[in-house]
Amino acid sequence: MRECAVNFFGSPIGVEVIRNVIQPLDHFFYQASGGQILFLNFFVPTLMLTSTGARSGESRTVPLVYLRDGERIVLIASNYGSTKHPAWYHNLKANPACQVHIAGRTTTYRARQAEGEERDHLWKRAVALYAGYASYQNNTDGRIIPIMVLE
Repeated sequence: MRECAVNFFGSPIGVEVIRNVIQPLDHFFYQASGGQILFLNFFVPTLMLTSTGARSGESRTVPLVYLRDGERIVLIASNYGSTKHPAWYHNLKANPACQVHIAGRTTTYRARQAEGEERDHLWKRAVALYAGYASYQNNTDGRIIPIMVLE
């Protein structure tokens, strides 16, 4: 069941469902549950990232799939395979201090971009977690999907 859902979310229709239905619902569930429930978390590990807007300077919170690497958190800036980086990526590049909310716990991190062998290793782990990332990379028109490491 989980694998079927993950495959669906990697499809073009699944991407639209995530963008237009699940992400707004996750904001609602997160607020209503006091930070305990995220719908996507039933399928892939999901957190809420709060960062400072690169241009606005305002606090921005988004649900994101993540993987752990020891004490570090790894985020994939896929933007569903778009040719542009997601806003949260630009926010972290401009303002690396951020907060991560997982299951009601909030932790402060500092973000940096993974490069070289580290990026390659983390990319393989990300694709193993969610095969949709490989499809997303094929749709980026040459954009290399960045990987952000939160420490």
